[in-house]
Amino acid sequence: MGMWIGRNRKARVTYGFDEIALVPGRVTINPNEVDIAFRLPRKDAEPLELKIPILASAMDGVVDVRFAIAMNKLGGLAVLNLEGVQTRYKNPQEVLQKIVETDRSDITALLQRIYQEPIQEDLIAARVRQVKTGGVLAAVSSIPQRAAEFGKIAEDAGADVFVVQSTVSTVRHISSQYKSLDLEKFCREMRIPVIVGNTVGYDVTLEIMECGPAAVLVGVGPGAACTSRGVLGLGVPQVTATVDCAAARDAYFKKTSRYVPIITDGGMSRGGDVCKALACGADAVMVGSAFAKAHEAPGRGYHWGMATPHANLPRGTRIQVGSTGSLKQILFGPAEVDDGSQNLVGAITTCMGNVGARNIAEFQQTEIIIAPSIKTEGKLFQTVQSVGMGTS
Repeated sequence: MGMWIGRNRKARVTYGFDEIALVPGRVTINPNEVDIAFRLPRKDAEPLELKIPILASAMDGVVDVRFAIAMNKLGGLAVLNLEGVQTRYKNPQEVLQKIVETDRSDITALLQRIYQEPIQEDLIAARVRQVKTGGVLAAVSSIPQRAAEFGKIAEDAGADVFVVQSTVSTVRHISSQYKSLDLEKFCREMRIPVIVGNTVGYDVTLEIMECGPAAVLVGVGPGAACTSRGVLGLGVPQVTATVDCAAARDAYFKKTSRYVPIITDGGMSRGGDVCKALACGADAVMVGSAFAKAHEAPGRGYHWGMATPHANLPRGTRIQVGSTGSLKQILFGPAEVDDGSQNLVGAITTCMGNVGARNIAEFQQTEIIIAPSIKTEGKLFQTVQSVGMGTS
């Protein structure tokens, strides 16, 4: 499998969203009659059910308390970053204003200074309780090194979901400088669902699933504000990553009868990308830049990668995405832009109807073709005029 790239060395051909297309079905369905619910397994309890299969990324330009409440009330789930400005500062709005106003030549240095402020454990509990006061689910995130510490605090404060997230997640992390997270023990001892990420491979996904998480995040470096692929040369295009991890999920289910959903994380800014991720095998998607455009987003039209403030090797940048509409518009429309960045749910249900899928499981069986010209065929005027599918 693969192609020769030189003497004695082969490389696999992999695919991203722009290189494939979904084939219409022989039967079509009324989009209003498809089921797009996402169910997150829980221990000894009924699954947490989301009306829509969309999560908002744990990024400071996307999710704060207000956004998390709004997102859940619309049927999705927003993840709050426990290592961001919301837990380092009692008044994060002042800090966010500085980030928005700073010149781009100074932004990385500013972010590095801002994120050097220590995390306040009392703010972790406070933010969780503020989200819960809104009468919604509270989901929070941290890196593996702080998960054991922050997981207990968040759980005691009433959190419903805990996400352990890093650039690359493995079960067998080796370090002589600090104690690695015992993922199996952590998943076993947490009373709430634990989502683990990120990964892109079949074998490592199987190993992670054997540790008992409720779901696995898929994607290394595809985010709009992430620069890991340029800084580290690391990553797998999301179509191939999703297909491989979905195969691991199905193999694990066949072996254990336990279904562990996979969530494609990053690289999706438009409805078509989300549809392709689900058709390639994802049970849900996690999106950042699309929601950074919402009027409710704390970044006020700006979006920055989670690793942008890294003190030694930044792997993210701040980008301006603009504020284009309300969160409700971005999720449900009515769309006022022509580039597919609004009414993401409408895109999902319409696409499912056109391929004849009644639910996400059937959508995952959609015929997929390699189609590198799918975005350019017949679109000359759009490209020249930078409208519709001709926008970058």
